[in-house]
Amino acid sequence: MRARAGLVATVLAALALGCAPAPTLPETHVDGVRIVERKPVGARGQALSVHSRALGRRTPVRVLLPPGWTRGSGPWPVLYLLHGCCGAGHLGWIDEGGAERLTDRLPAVVVVPEGGRVGFYSDWVRGPKWETFHIEELIPLIEAEFGAGPDRAIAGLSMGGLGAMVYAARHPGLFRAAASFSGVLDTTGDRSGVRRLVGENGEDPDALWGAPDGPEWDAHNPARLAARLGGMPLYVSCGDGRPGPLDPPGATGDYEGALLRQAKVFAGRARAAGAEVTTDFYGAGTHTWPYWERALERALPMLRAAIRA
Repeated sequence: MRARAGLVATVLAALALGCAPAPTLPETHVDGVRIVERKPVGARGQALSVHSRALGRRTPVRVLLPPGWTRGSGPWPVLYLLHGCCGAGHLGWIDEGGAERLTDRLPAVVVVPEGGRVGFYSDWVRGPKWETFHIEELIPLIEAEFGAGPDRAIAGLSMGGLGAMVYAARHPGLFRAAASFSGVLDTTGDRSGVRRLVGENGEDPDALWGAPDGPEWDAHNPARLAARLGGMPLYVSCGDGRPGPLDPPGATGDYEGALLRQAKVFAGRARAAGAEVTTDFYGAGTHTWPYWERALERALPMLRAAIRA
């Protein structure tokens, strides 16, 4: 009993001092989701393993804490960064996208969640429930654990650009601003492209949004949902696929131009709905990390103003 009392006293003292929790601390539970493991990473990062009831398994989340954060402080503004498909997952923003450097003085909690290799930030008709995890489980967990408040912004690249705009449109009032960098913003214009991408990554294309003529396609298409974004500050950037100033010598063009056409359709519809749309259609540039890192840097002033950071 004496040893147990000493352990409890040590844990309570650590919490009072605002120290980063160690992996041996008790799990944090919030209505079906819990942190089951965590590890400090760098000066202000925490690598979390979160068990989700919606997903039925553990999934990683990286959190970057702001200067001056201590346990019990807040409410803090919060910025969610969503990754693209098929690559490094959520750690792409950390390892290649400059998120830690760009937000090192941002007085906000930065959350970089996993969204699946081709999860498309959706509850699949047959499969994982990424939208439920992010919206109904992760946001309350971040608020309870890190003191995040209601001033939220969301941004993403490629598939994550779709996620940012779809989440903002499908959950009015949840986010103060949203940004898309080279985003997939008009999925019904080329259903075959999304279906091919899902299939090439080992999943059943019908399991995402159902058959190509089904209603779930429109329900998860940013261009179709743009009418719901009236009054919201939005940032939309995209290149045209030609090698540009941030590409290495000898680079070749890619499919970024197709996404630019989608971005223009989306931006036009969002403006017509009354959204405050800032566009950066910067011409030459490929579907690669240097442009998304630059895009985040350019979008941050708008995002931080929206969340009063």
